[in-house]
Amino acid sequence: MIRSELVQKLIDDNPGLAARDVEAIVNTFFNTISEKLAADGRVELRGFGAFSTRARGARTGRNPRTGEVVDVTAKRVPYFKPGKEMRQRLNCDA
Repeated sequence: MIRSELVQKLIDDNPGLAARDVEAIVNTFFNTISEKLAADGRVELRGFGAFSTRARGARTGRNPRTGEVVDVTAKRVPYFKPGKEMRQRLNCDA
């Protein structure tokens, strides 16, 4: 599902809300998560999961097109850990 599909689903499920209001809510939700992660924080949504960041060290990589050796700098990457309820819903057949 992409953002526009999420917005449309929310509009369909909540006909009393204007489309621009739903889009503003979704944008605020994602922007807030992004801002918190950028501030080296953690966002936990009970029953869904937790968003955090993890550090990746610097390394030597290779350009796949040319084969040239490239230095890759250290960086932080987003990480998602699903909550217990989500794991149960995903694995209900097991």
